[in-house]
Amino acid sequence: MRIRRLLGLALAAATLLGVSAVGAATAQAATYPVISSDQCTAQGGTVNPGGPYRGPTCVFPDGHSESIT
Repeated sequence: MRIRRLLGLALAAATLLGVSAVGAATAQAATYPVISSDQCTAQGGTVNPGGPYRGPTCVFPDGHSESIT
């Protein structure tokens, strides 16, 4: 019975460590890069001024866009 309890605790600890590692990786992947309009044009992108409800964006030659801060 004691071995079963120890194995259960080890499994629970390993599960919690795995979940926290996945959460940290997800949080890091969700951060957005910060780019200025000068950096945008230096990398070959074009600055889109945006509109009344959307800020300026940088459109890169490969087609993806990022918000300008």
